[in-house]
Amino acid sequence: MIKVKNLKKSFDNKPVLKGISCEFEKGKTSLIIGQTGSGKTVFLKCLLGLHKYDKGEVLFDKINLNSMTELEKMSLKSNIGTVFQGSALFDSMNIEENVMFPLKMFKNIPLDEMYDRVNLVLKRVELENSNKKMPSEASGGMQKRVAIARAIVNEPKYLFCDEPNSGLDPKTAIVIDNLIKEITEELNITTIINSHDMNSVMEIGEKIIFLRNGKLEWEGSKKNIFQTENEAVTDFVYSSELYKKVRKMYLKK
Repeated sequence: MIKVKNLKKSFDNKPVLKGISCEFEKGKTSLIIGQTGSGKTVFLKCLLGLHKYDKGEVLFDKINLNSMTELEKMSLKSNIGTVFQGSALFDSMNIEENVMFPLKMFKNIPLDEMYDRVNLVLKRVELENSNKKMPSEASGGMQKRVAIARAIVNEPKYLFCDEPNSGLDPKTAIVIDNLIKEITEELNITTIINSHDMNSVMEIGEKIIFLRNGKLEWEGSKKNIFQTENEAVTDFVYSSELYKKVRKMYLKK
């Protein structure tokens, strides 16, 4: 579990995060949504430790991120998997080498065990026998699955995904959504997804955090989002045609 308490962050005396408090549970996919400039990217980077926040607390299973020793921070890094917006694969490495990279960085295990782990996660994301392919030979959907395999090869406790469906066609996006959700449940990971994709919200949004002007404007499930009367939320989500159709069907029940 990750617990956030009254998180605040400013740049050049300009407040960006204005006291956010929330929780992210194990085994569930939580989505952070909001307009451009709402603070969601800064929020995600604070959770990852890429930005040092000014006030508040971020607790990883009751351990405060800001008060961790260097050894504790290194241990935490080894327990975090990250899927970046553009997959962020190393062009000079083949798929196998890309997936193995976190193992070489954080795990002191024999090489044959590393290969076993790489093959295991590649099989899980349905990329068996693609070890020697280069990223340039893989489609956007394949690259995203490689990124997911790399993120879970260390068997992390926490998984962070930044716009995992960016640049993907709708069908492939659904495959990636379902894969992230399945892995979250299988490994009992605390998964946090930064997204603007309402399709993802409706597919896998077990918990949704809506940020507006640096504040937590609303939180709930994909079911709750159809019932909310919060105008800021409805203004944001009504831009999705799929949302309109599904909400109309839901309200008829």
